Amino acid sequence: MAEDAVQASAPTAIKVELGARSYEILIGRGLIGGVGAELQRRLPGARIAIVTDETVARLHLHRLKDSLRSRAIDHTVITVAPGEESKSFATLTRVVDEIIAARIERNDVVLALGGGVVGDLAGFAAAIVRRGVRLVQVPTTLLAQVDSSVGGKTGINSPRGKNLIGAFHQPSLVVADCGVLDSLPPRTFNAGYAEVAKIGLIQDAEFFAWLEKNWRAMAAGWPERDEAVAIACRAKAVTVAADETEQGVRALLNLGHTFGHALEGATGYSDRLLHGEAVAIGMVLAHEFSAKLGLAPAEDAARVVAHLTEVGLPTRIGQIAGPRLGAEELMQLMAQDKKVARGKLTFILTRGIGKAFIARDVSPTAVGEFLAEKTAP
Repeated sequence: MAEDAVQASAPTAIKVELGARSYEILIGRGLIGGVGAELQRRLPGARIAIVTDETVARLHLHRLKDSLRSRAIDHTVITVAPGEESKSFATLTRVVDEIIAARIERNDVVLALGGGVVGDLAGFAAAIVRRGVRLVQVPTTLLAQVDSSVGGKTGINSPRGKNLIGAFHQPSLVVADCGVLDSLPPRTFNAGYAEVAKIGLIQDAEFFAWLEKNWRAMAAGWPERDEAVAIACRAKAVTVAADETEQGVRALLNLGHTFGHALEGATGYSDRLLHGEAVAIGMVLAHEFSAKLGLAPAEDAARVVAHLTEVGLPTRIGQIAGPRLGAEELMQLMAQDKKVARGKLTFILTRGIGKAFIARDVSPTAVGEFLAEKTAP
């Protein structure tokens, strides 16, 4: 179905409870066409700096601009190259300069129209321009809708690791238009699906079982897609409200990410491995490592592998294209992970599907031996 043909639906509204900084996530179809009305109602008088990438601009920017024009909302557009390479100091510098040149003030809005890269980059720019301007997220990928647009994590990459430079900066509004997901290539959609499955694997075994039965309907764009996005966003909203800056329970949302970020770093943040694909492999590794330590049933790890494989996601390090990755390189990258505390590794491990927990001071020797097995030819 063409994105323009998607009929607007009454959105589901999920509130992220953060006191005076609370905000809503709107989930539905055809919502981009109503962004102007939402901004006029919620943030009257605000000028808008839209940050997007070239691919998203070609597909969806016209509807957003028409929506803003219909409400006489002054706006400017800043376009970056698609891909993880844009999460860099060079691109951030340009985006910040263009936001300032557009005379965006603290009560104005930086609007991120795009996937996780655009959301992280634009969010970080919003956090540091004039020591913080308002942010609105309009995520256009499944991954961004269920994960990166919610919770205020913003940032760019360092050559030494993913998302090591950034800030917490909560949005004023998130608008998740599920209709735009029809435009995603299957590989990109599947990468986002990993973050949906993650919610079930962390804390909701019933949701994971529901996904095993309904993932095809979700991928096809049936109502199950909107339902799954809402379930994932509701779970994340509750977690963020309980632990905004990841001092405790919010760390559970990093299931698969310690392994996954190392894999992304080893592949140069390139198209060799998308973020969601890295998370998929990382979640499998977390379950298999937990089983190896005697913490979780091996059959649960096998079930995770079976489902993610059925969806079309990679589940083994050996499936990553290009030169073979080594355990030593991955261990060095994990040593730079944001969850390292005083040099000690922290992992999200599991006692089974839906039973993730935070494991501090995990033995580097045990991890290294496990990775040596998983990277062996």
